[in-house]
Amino acid sequence: MKSIYLSISIVALVALFATNASYAQQWTAEQQDVWSGVEKYWQASASGDAQAFLAYFDESYKGWEYQSKVPQNKESTGKWIEYGMQRGKVLFYTLSPVTIWVKGDFAFVDYFYDEVVKDNETGKNKARSGKWTDILMKKDGKWLLIGDHGGRTSKEE
Repeated sequence: MKSIYLSISIVALVALFATNASYAQQWTAEQQDVWSGVEKYWQASASGDAQAFLAYFDESYKGWEYQSKVPQNKESTGKWIEYGMQRGKVLFYTLSPVTIWVKGDFAFVDYFYDEVVKDNETGKNKARSGKWTDILMKKDGKWLLIGDHGGRTSKEE
């Protein structure tokens, strides 16, 4: 019986180290610049200021969250963002980049996120996780979202 637990433990440790190694990439200066932009709009989002977050969305934006039946434009996405911010407050989050591709003023980023949100209705904290692919365009020195796909992959807790 001990050998089964030992085998499971070894497999779990190998999987953990393999996963962490994939995030330990060395990013170029261009990739770091793009990632800095992603971090800035996550900070704006976590602040609870919908307009500060929406300032990182280009007017041409089209996004498709897993929970949406069809892609949304900036205006409709903004309504959902404001509604979500009224329902809860982000207490804590982490981001884990997987891929950062850059070509001139265009980039896409694949990443995972984990967050803890305090539900304003129940007062309870909810842990959530998911993944996104963000499509970005650099405009006036700022990385703006022109598209994305993804969202929450965890079940509501």
